[in-house]
Amino acid sequence: MPDGGAKTHRGNHLYWLFLMIVREQVSLAPLTTLGVGGPARYFVEAAHVGEVVEALRFAKERGLPVFVLGGGSNLVVADRGYDGLVLKIALRGVECFAEGSESVFRAAAGEDWDGLVARGVAEDCAGIECMSGIPGTVGGTPVQNVGAYGQEVAGTICEVEALERQSLQVVRFTNQDCGFSYRASRFNATDRDRYIILRVSYSLRRGGKPSLRYADLQRALADFPAHPSLLQVRDAVREIRRSKAMLLVEGDEDCHSAGSFYKNPAVSQQDFEALDERLRSRGLAMPSYPSGDETRKLSAAWLVEHAGFHKGYARGAAGISSKHALAIVNRGGATAAEIVALKDEIQARVLAEFGIELVPEPVFLGF
Repeated sequence: MPDGGAKTHRGNHLYWLFLMIVREQVSLAPLTTLGVGGPARYFVEAAHVGEVVEALRFAKERGLPVFVLGGGSNLVVADRGYDGLVLKIALRGVECFAEGSESVFRAAAGEDWDGLVARGVAEDCAGIECMSGIPGTVGGTPVQNVGAYGQEVAGTICEVEALERQSLQVVRFTNQDCGFSYRASRFNATDRDRYIILRVSYSLRRGGKPSLRYADLQRALADFPAHPSLLQVRDAVREIRRSKAMLLVEGDEDCHSAGSFYKNPAVSQQDFEALDERLRSRGLAMPSYPSGDETRKLSAAWLVEHAGFHKGYARGAAGISSKHALAIVNRGGATAAEIVALKDEIQARVLAEFGIELVPEPVFLGF
């Protein structure tokens, strides 16, 4: 371990800065669930807040852009890699304390998300059980307002602790401060790249009933008692995700994806009615549901399939999951260019067929 000064070994591309290790030309593909992309020019894995600060200083001194990496589950890295510093957040630790009828789980950004869900369920605390099996880390959940099967983290987050990149000051945000909306927050919208999430606090209901709003989940639990437990709901959600290759399972090639590649599009009620009328004249019934503000949300998966991209579709080494039409997969040896070409083809066909522009969910790095 180094002493208080900086120590450099340029021959083998290893640098010590206080307690921080900076590496060069680190392959990013193995750090993502999609498994494509080139190397990071510099790479730091930060297990302490001080290392996050040092990494930002390192980058600023050299005029380098910084990308913050969590679990790599929602990321497409360019084949040429990233000509900057990739900062992997590996902060760990979970605290739990009572506040009235709620239990607050304060988790470091590098904690495994599904592990936190499992702990909440084990302690009979409701509010995040339907988000079981989602890959990635805690730090990514407020950024994208992660959600699934009728729940989203905006419903439970009570505080987000973040580091402001320029001032290097720690800032705390309430739920209202975060500006949550569908798969979005201030952290990936108005304040994109301004903050690094350090910790997130979730307020869960002790002894609360599980959420059963999602139709697939209701069907999966049809044979269970009238009031299934949190654990039964968690197990059912994970099984649904496994059946759609949305649960990371060793040896399943359909799991080499970035999850759902497109957001479910929302259109005005007027536009929906016009589109629905055109489709019904062709004998097609498009699924939709109200999403507030006189808009309707459409099924991106339905649009993809009815634009001609069936489950199991292949385009070289890239393709579509055999279990879920929204998952673009790497069938082995795919390049980022092949993944993006398929993405572009799907978007163009859906736009031409339905007049709907699909918006990708993953982050694209190095393009």
